[in-house]
Parts: sequence; structure tokens; C-alpha cells
Amino acid sequence: QVQLVESGGGSVQAGGSLTLSCVASGYMYRSYCLAWFRQVPGKEREGVAGIDNYGIIMYDDSVKGRFTISMNNANNTLSLQMNNLKPEDTAMYYCGLRGWVGQRGMELGLWARREDYDYWGQGTQVTVSS
Repeated sequence: QVQLVESGGGSVQAGGSLTLSCVASGYMYRSYCLAWFRQVPGKEREGVAGIDNYGIIMYDDSVKGRFTISMNNANNTLSLQMNNLKPEDTAMYYCGLRGWVGQRGMELGLWARREDYDYWGQGTQVTVSS
């Protein structure tokens, strides 16, 4: 049974930092894509950053230069280091897992298509105050 368990959310002031973690277990993909998404009430879930098992990394333009996604294969933990947080980063953050999309697929933004993800975590709330 696949499980994705997020942690690390919280409340910070603008300019602060947080690190989110997502422990993945039970998946059988030979090749995969893991990503962080975020969602605010009334809006669709949007891709923030994605990484595949070959180390290809993609970011949404809104977080480039501020967020860093990484994967520790030794303990199956996906992380998102978030620096210089802004009030508009306030959202519920989810990690998602899907099959591999290929390098071209990553570059074309397939990593950010929420409807193609097979598994999701329960989410962790990030609140940034001004």
C-alpha cells in the first residue's frame, strides 16, 4: 500500500523559511516523478516543484530561486526547502507520486498535471504572515 506522509508545515513571517518533508513508502515504480503541490480554498491544486528518479528537477516560476526540492533515496524522503517565504505562499502543501514522464515530459510541464498523479499525501499547512 502506497503511503505519502507530509510534515514540516507551520506559521512564519514573510521572509522566513520552512522545510517540508514527505516520506514515501510502498510504491513499486521503477521510474517515477514526485512533486510538491499547493492549494488554497476555492482554487485548483497547482504544481510547485517536481523531481524524478533521474534527478531532473523543475520549478514553477513563482518559486524559482526561493524553493529547493530534493529526494533522499536512502530513506525515501522528499523535501522542499522554502526560503524568503511570501504571504502568497500560504496554502496546504501536498506531495504527489506518479509514474515517470521522461526528461522531455518534465520540461514540458507534465510533472505539474495534478490529474495524472496516482497518490497524494494528506497535506501540511503553510501560513505566511506579512
